[in-house]
Amino acid sequence: MGGLAPDGRIREQPEPVTSVDTRSPETLVIIGSGPSAWTAAIYAARANLRPVVYEGEPSREMIPGGQLMYTTEVENYPGFIDGVTGPELMEKLRAQAIRFGTRVEQENIASVEFGQHPFRLKPSYSDDIEALTVIVATGARANWLGVPNEERLAQMGGGVSACAVCDGALPAFRDKVLAVVGGGDSAMEEALYLTKFANEVRLIHRRDELRASRIMADRVLKHPKITPVWNTRVVEVLGYDAITGIRVENTVSGEKSDMPVGGLFIAIGHTPNTAFLNGQLEVTPHGYIKTPKAWRTATSMPGVFAAGDVMDDYYRQAITAAGTGCMAALEAERWLAHLGLGESPVLETAEAPVTLTQEWKAS
Repeated sequence: MGGLAPDGRIREQPEPVTSVDTRSPETLVIIGSGPSAWTAAIYAARANLRPVVYEGEPSREMIPGGQLMYTTEVENYPGFIDGVTGPELMEKLRAQAIRFGTRVEQENIASVEFGQHPFRLKPSYSDDIEALTVIVATGARANWLGVPNEERLAQMGGGVSACAVCDGALPAFRDKVLAVVGGGDSAMEEALYLTKFANEVRLIHRRDELRASRIMADRVLKHPKITPVWNTRVVEVLGYDAITGIRVENTVSGEKSDMPVGGLFIAIGHTPNTAFLNGQLEVTPHGYIKTPKAWRTATSMPGVFAAGDVMDDYYRQAITAAGTGCMAALEAERWLAHLGLGESPVLETAEAPVTLTQEWKAS
């Protein structure tokens, strides 16, 4: 039956099956609930891998579905001529995965143990489970300023965003004065992108010089539509239903003033959701899961794959996340087949945990 999810979302038919047989290992566990997770689940379910998705539970920082749950309009996802809301897109992907037999658990995975095989995963409340393969698709969360009104307006589509490429082309931001907060390369890219649609872009930075690469900084500072606002930080976002401006403070004098803007884009980085891994996978200097081979999703641990924004600090788009979800599912399927573990009867007949061989460890 349908109904409301814990976070208030309307759930489409059919309902997921949530009974998990803990007496034998799961073939594939997918951790996450964004585009990469559901795409991986669709491919894995169609390959008879009987995936189970741990989609998480609502918290202050994230809700199941990830960052798209805070996006009112998605106009760049193929197949939706008139656009689609972020929550609607995620519900459709979820329902499609369930249609092919994906099982869903509304819990987080609190910790993992990849030092043994089958891998052992600890959910927030339920008993530990074992898995022959794992896809980590937990995404990354945008870093916010933490000022009044900021996240409230971001979540309701009120003119505050952490992704110019996602939202900058929306009619609400066209021909307006827009503000970008940040001083790194990401902020430079956001500001340059917004010049396609805005009358003016004000780049707000708390210091008097940018930390971006020289070439990016020069490009921004020479652009006629971009105005740098030095030694300034945002202390409040103004507006009730939609942003009307920002309150800023000079970091040298302490003087505060109001700046009317039609949109605010926060570009101070993202934090990948990898704390629960407790350092068991190799990561980049910025904390994203490292995939040693280009155009592959295999991680430093054989049998564990990564997809979506948790391993992608460059594109960070719904469509690229979905693509890596497809890749991870295909790689997991082939990895299992290589070891002779790919068919579901393995789960039904296995009387003892699969034991790692030296050959497997070296693969």
